[in-house]
Amino acid sequence: MATEAFEEIVEDFEFIEDWEDRYRYVIEQGKDMTPLDDALKVPATKVEGCASQVWLHATIEDGVFSFDGDSDAMIVRGLIALLRKLYNGLSLADVVAVDARAEMARLGLNEHLSSQRSNGLRAMIERIRETAAAAL
Repeated sequence: MATEAFEEIVEDFEFIEDWEDRYRYVIEQGKDMTPLDDALKVPATKVEGCASQVWLHATIEDGVFSFDGDSDAMIVRGLIALLRKLYNGLSLADVVAVDARAEMARLGLNEHLSSQRSNGLRAMIERIRETAAAAL
């Protein structure tokens, strides 16, 4: 269960065979993201468990989930951009139901992220799920 925007990412990854090019693609996704307002980079939005600094700020309007985020690491900004494409625009129930690890595995990221980055990705996914579950 992925959004159309995430399916486009999956399709793009199918055409990019070299992992260096895939990393560049992920980083470009992060660069294209609007930076999170500094006023939102507060302890309440900071995600613990990441090697780099990460902030996620969720908004829920009419039961529809979306979030913005930022990081001081370019690859992590890219991962945030991918997660935004996976989750933004879904209902709260769908956010909780998404198997994000399986969706991200479709990109082959599990084998190519360091253990620290993988832990950070899990922490971001958990924060997103917890936020949506709490709002249900």
